Amino acid sequence: MRIALLGYGKMGKTIEKIALERGHEIVARIDVSNSGDRDKLTASNTDVVIEFSSPAAAFDNIKFCMQKGIRTVSGTTGWLEHKPEIEKMCIENQAAFFYASNYSIGVNLFFKLNSFLAKLMKGQNQYEVSTDEIHHTEKLDAPSGTAITLAEGIIDNLGSKTQWVNNQIAGNAEVPIWSLREGKVPGTHIIKYISDVDQIEIKHEARSRQGFALGAVLAAEWVSDKQGILGMDDMLKLS
Repeated sequence: MRIALLGYGKMGKTIEKIALERGHEIVARIDVSNSGDRDKLTASNTDVVIEFSSPAAAFDNIKFCMQKGIRTVSGTTGWLEHKPEIEKMCIENQAAFFYASNYSIGVNLFFKLNSFLAKLMKGQNQYEVSTDEIHHTEKLDAPSGTAITLAEGIIDNLGSKTQWVNNQIAGNAEVPIWSLREGKVPGTHIIKYISDVDQIEIKHEARSRQGFALGAVLAAEWVSDKQGILGMDDMLKLS
């Protein structure tokens, strides 16, 4: 399979290594130093684009791919206010757009566990819920896309919360997300339900970038013969 990488930082390089090990060809490695090379990509010379760039560049990168009808796997966070526009272009151009806030298989199972626990906790008003997320200091956005997905899973299933807030005291209908940036932490997410008498906690802790990168390559393999708007639930058959 011919893969183009839009974004060639640490994640892009890890994705490249895994893709090559799995027998794929990297036809382009594009970052800020050679951004003009993106215009050479077409649906004829590229099977799938894997896009891990930056919040500032992601929308323009994905928009280009959708307009060209190129299947795209994206993991960049911090741009999702434009996602409905991308989905519209995907349908119009018969492309494929695969998005996940986190490509780790374990994290996507954790998403389901989080939603199930929130459903169990519905009506247990003696507990207050919160989310902690810890990432390396190079992560540009806060809260993480993974933390937002977790908070949305709580909101959809708990019944008593309507929105999330970041790094501030939450109101009665809000889920607080506490974001911390330190060292070289790949990513830790903790959900807590706290009452006066006990605490329930679930946690996912990434140990390296390998799990994220492998998931992105698996998504590229899976989406290579598909069209439409897709995600990890589709690939892992978790819906």
